[in-house]
Amino acid sequence: MKVVIIAGGKGERFWPLSRKNYPKQFLPITSSNSMLYETIERLKGLVDLDDIYISTRIDLALYIHKIVPEIPLQNYICEPQPKDTAAAIGLATIYINKNFPGSTIIILPSDHFIKEKEIFQEDLEIAVKIAKTTSCLLTFGITPTRPDTGYGYIELGEIINKNYSNPAYEVKSFKEKPDLNTAKFYLEKGNFVWNSGMFVWTTNAILEAFEKYMPELYKGLMEIEEAIDTKDQNETIIKVFEKLPKISIDYGIMEKADNVLCLKARFTWDDVGAWTSLERILKPNENNNIIKALWYGKETKNSIIVGNPEKLIVTLGINNLVIVQTDDAILIMDKSKEQEVKKIVEEISKNENLSKFV
Repeated sequence: MKVVIIAGGKGERFWPLSRKNYPKQFLPITSSNSMLYETIERLKGLVDLDDIYISTRIDLALYIHKIVPEIPLQNYICEPQPKDTAAAIGLATIYINKNFPGSTIIILPSDHFIKEKEIFQEDLEIAVKIAKTTSCLLTFGITPTRPDTGYGYIELGEIINKNYSNPAYEVKSFKEKPDLNTAKFYLEKGNFVWNSGMFVWTTNAILEAFEKYMPELYKGLMEIEEAIDTKDQNETIIKVFEKLPKISIDYGIMEKADNVLCLKARFTWDDVGAWTSLERILKPNENNNIIKALWYGKETKNSIIVGNPEKLIVTLGINNLVIVQTDDAILIMDKSKEQEVKKIVEEISKNENLSKFV
């Protein structure tokens, strides 16, 4: 059993705290430790640290090694340029398969909030057993607690495997992020779960899927695999990656494959996708404010305030705002606009006078 932690994202919705060279997974958002550190901590006791691999951008690898020095440097699988999750997962798969053919791989994002470590590990062990015995592509679904429009959804069919305490379901379809009325319908219908972005499969199963559904990417991966551990390895990876399609594993494989199963997660989960996620994780004060700052305020309600502990933030007469203060930037927005942060960060990055702040 091997684990690949995807840690190359930018975390743009957590700007201005999250930056290109210091993204969300490095931040102590949900605890006093970085989210990447917490991800590795909850794997201890399930797998050896030598069986954990970090998939990331080449420019982040050394910094990650400072955060989690227990993970051997040879377990870092670095992309020369970001090509989304299909390429990242494909590259990690051929590295592992080269040395450990037929391994079962757990794919985990580095920036999720998960409680109940023991239940989390039990669910992963069940998923590994199912993936081994069925050659399926297994994904984790999260039972919805609200009609959320920020997640993709998975429509579940019949229970496939009743031999475990947490059985797997057939996947009937994947749904894009819905509007509010559609999300309410999914919640009421009861057989829809949130798409968590966590996967379990064997290297053989996912490589067969790449060959069938993404032949261009598969061809590139095979070219890289031949060069691994040779003098041409780095040059080949750079050359091949330039040509690979930029697409997520969901679009490229999961939505097309006919051997996808889903396990309902029994642990508490949040993808911590935007600033309002903190309201589901941290305890509010008496006026329903989430405060992670040196702050003083009056008539301040339903707001999220994050800042430098040595710089005072004062608020008066505000409601439903997000305020995030760093040394060089301040974000002030209505909470309803949180999904637009990524777009505005992209606009700032294209402005030659402002791009240094991204």
